[in-house]
Amino acid sequence: MGCDTSDLRSDSKFTYTGTELRTVPEKVDTVRIVHIHSVIILRRSDKRKDRVEISPEQLSAASTETHRLAELTGRPMRVVGWYHSHPHITVWPSHVDVRTQAMYQMMDQGFVGLIFSCFIEDKNTKTGRVLYTCFQSIQAQKSSEYERIEIPIHIVPHVTIGKVCLESAVELPKILCQEEQDAYRRIHSLTHLDSVTKIHNGSAPSLCARGWGAPSGRVFPHLCVSCIEVFTKNLCSQMSAVSGPLLQWLEDRLEQNQQHLQELQQEKEELLQELSSLE
Repeated sequence: MGCDTSDLRSDSKFTYTGTELRTVPEKVDTVRIVHIHSVIILRRSDKRKDRVEISPEQLSAASTETHRLAELTGRPMRVVGWYHSHPHITVWPSHVDVRTQAMYQMMDQGFVGLIFSCFIEDKNTKTGRVLYTCFQSIQAQKSSEYERIEIPIHIVPHVTIGKVCLESAVELPKILCQEEQDAYRRIHSLTHLDSVTKIHNGSAPSLCARGWGAPSGRVFPHLCVSCIEVFTKNLCSQMSAVSGPLLQWLEDRLEQNQQHLQELQQEKEELLQELSSLE
């Protein structure tokens, strides 16, 4: 499910970070196995495509969420790692990713990092692929830098979708909307802009954050119109790239479940008829 979600929110302006939850590890032949049960999608404080840092507040919120999920599933859980996407580029972690991972391992030696490479097309078959890797960081020999070590990962297929994973997928459009609202509030908190400028520029934080608003409070009508257009375009892009496909997927899944339910009911009736004939 995390792979599907990374597809929906992994384009250049939808790069995201998150945390992973797992149950208590078990030891099998001295090999430590971690079962990742769910993921938490976090709100981005920095929407630049090369930023994937997680704030301490978000880590704290993730820890709080683990307690709720532990009560929901009846199993002990805690945060075990972080994940982000590499849209249109290689799956291997950058030097920034490796350093970030090393920082997390200072708090927990079992902490791991996951990277999903999305929107990769095979030139021969013209089909899309999603690549993934799990890694940790170690101190390089004869150097102060860190280097990655690959951690084996195995995705266990499931016929059904768990409630927790479904909730994470549905939460994605809400988080994107909250990010836009946060940017909107930041623009309106700028005291050097007059009311008219705030009304127009507040609808498009992307351009205003780059200095389109004049410190003198002057209003540029053509820039205000551009801000509104960009803001509207961003919302439409989110609906087209995230909300629309997600809604279609949920509707298809519902139709599939209803069809499967009818098949099971028909099979039940046939078995009851066979049982009654034997009596």
